[in-house]
Amino acid sequence: MSSVRRVSVSALVSLKRGLWLKPDRLLAINVTVVMAVLLVPLLLLDHAFAGVCLTLGALAGALSETDDHPRGRIKSLSLKVVGFAVASASAELLKFNPVLLGAGFVLSTVVFVMLGGVGERYRGITFGAQLVGIYTMIGSEISPNWYLQPILLTTGSLVYGLYSLSLLYVRPYRLLEQQLAGGFLALSRYMEEKARLFPSEAAEQDQIVSRLALLNVETVGALDRIRDVLNSYRNSGADESALKSYLYRFMVLQSLHERAASSHERYELLSDQPENREILFGMGELIRQLAKAVRHYADCLLTHDAYTHPAALAWIVETLKDKLEGRHFEKSHPLELLIKNLSRSSESLSLIDDLERASYMPRLAEDKRSLWRRFRDQMSMEHPRMRYAVRLSTALLVGYVVAEAFDVSKGAWIVLTVLFVMQQSYSQTRRRLGQRILGTFCGVVLGVLTVQFLTPPGQVLFMLASAYFFFIWLKRKYSVSVVFITTFVLCAFNLISQAGVEVMLPRMVDTLIGSVVTILTVRLLWPAWQSKQLPSLLAAALVKNTEYFRAILKEYRESGASDDYDYRVARRAAHRADNALVLAWRDIPFEPGGRQKAQSEAFRLTYLNHALLSYLSAFAAHRETPNEDPVVLGFADDILQALEGAARWLATDVREAQSSDGLIDTLNRIRQHLDPGAREREQVQYTMLYNLADVTRQLLEEVRKTESKTETGA
Repeated sequence: MSSVRRVSVSALVSLKRGLWLKPDRLLAINVTVVMAVLLVPLLLLDHAFAGVCLTLGALAGALSETDDHPRGRIKSLSLKVVGFAVASASAELLKFNPVLLGAGFVLSTVVFVMLGGVGERYRGITFGAQLVGIYTMIGSEISPNWYLQPILLTTGSLVYGLYSLSLLYVRPYRLLEQQLAGGFLALSRYMEEKARLFPSEAAEQDQIVSRLALLNVETVGALDRIRDVLNSYRNSGADESALKSYLYRFMVLQSLHERAASSHERYELLSDQPENREILFGMGELIRQLAKAVRHYADCLLTHDAYTHPAALAWIVETLKDKLEGRHFEKSHPLELLIKNLSRSSESLSLIDDLERASYMPRLAEDKRSLWRRFRDQMSMEHPRMRYAVRLSTALLVGYVVAEAFDVSKGAWIVLTVLFVMQQSYSQTRRRLGQRILGTFCGVVLGVLTVQFLTPPGQVLFMLASAYFFFIWLKRKYSVSVVFITTFVLCAFNLISQAGVEVMLPRMVDTLIGSVVTILTVRLLWPAWQSKQLPSLLAAALVKNTEYFRAILKEYRESGASDDYDYRVARRAAHRADNALVLAWRDIPFEPGGRQKAQSEAFRLTYLNHALLSYLSAFAAHRETPNEDPVVLGFADDILQALEGAARWLATDVREAQSSDGLIDTLNRIRQHLDPGAREREQVQYTMLYNLADVTRQLLEEVRKTESKTETGA
């Protein structure tokens, strides 16, 4: 009996650990449990409509939930209840007057989208309110009373919100732990990909660097989310002694990312040298082991297990150092610089839970504008948010008019499709549109084939399982999540009126109509072609890289400052600008054929800008020791001046004023100081400054080449 008990306890512990390690799975279980509690009793009492409405309210509540401190979550929940009630009641009361309902659609969409731009908390609430309004339109045909849906949908969201809030009070810092863990996981994926560079062939370099640029987008996004949650906790009056430990971990994560993103040399050139191959293999293994350690630390954050730093990392570092010394490489050799960089990363990770190092509360970047000022700043047709609001409201209105004018069966699904498919740009919308259509059709086929063989209890289980898998796949793969939300809807209609299968054909037709309306609207109204935005995005990236370089030089000259706030802000801005360029390059293939000609130029510009940022990160990674060598700093100032000139050159129409002659002269002068036999520390900076100057020159020449092609029509 005792052995059985031990096995049971062990199984429960393993199950609990598995749930903590998978936040998405835990969310899916929580939502499914609330839905089951709301749905099953009412089904037993033969109130299927009420049960389904409550589950839809819980679904909308979960989709609109924000990452807030418990006090902030109370405010969000209060606003959500009011917003959902108003949206649902308005849809019910105006359904008999199509003109007023259409006008309400346009006005509320613009207001909701603009409110969503004020902050993350409002973005979730306003999206949820729009969703509830459309849910109300879908169910209005079978609702017994006009007031029933506003009450039930709002109650469902309230019940889920209270349940989620109670869990958050049990572990109030769980949201912070999840976001931090997400940041470490994103960094580990970035490092695993970077390990592929050691060694690597020139032919595979483009693919690896492209993948690294996209993974850097994920990592920087995770860092931004962590910062926002930290600010939410700090502004809500969280205990500073507890918050300090999370802030310290965030600072370590940022430093790990900076070192991981740095490049000391063109690694394909090092790989071409046979004497480097063995050491490069060891370097790749070191980065892979460090990535595993970072991933392990993410798991420890979620499970509250003590983190044990792998002893193998120190052994690999020492082995690589011995290998380098045995080959009598100079101290400024790029491989030695990289080993030093990775060794510091390993040391930082090993001491990450030494909270005595968290001696101060660093400042974090935060939008200090008032809510009204944030809202007002968007009120211009030049602002992307305002354009998106007009575009979305127009598409919703057109979809609604089509449904009314042609008496489309279940026409509200047209506007539901528009809401989910419409994105900020044409390329993003087109990508989402394909996923929506594919997911809907697959969901219809799966649902129709499955529900035929299920009894009503079986359909309830299938509906709850669909909700569970919808949340599991929502952030992983949108097309798969659409499959399960479609089967969820099929079961819901089957439970209410035994018409689940019958409504699937109208759902497919409405999905196609909504997709056509969406793609035409985004094609005609400010499509925001990424190919046309490349020059401005590159100019912005160069400006931010220039500011980052300026902040790095300030750190070199004033090393030892207690708070490097300005430096961290400049670094993050440079990464965001680089990410915008990367995303534009990624989206160009989804644009109409004529614009895809810019794909190769976009890749080259993105590649060079990302290389520039990587070299800047490498230069910054060695900033701890002050450097007052006037020659090194003079070269750095020359490169900074060239970057400033390149940024101005891109931002103006005067092209002949900018020349790369200064950079070529700087490269020649730096080359004179690159003495292979020297062992002074300055050789490290000379090597990195040479790379910075060279990639800046290449970037400027590539821009000129692209400009000349555009002017000649080539």
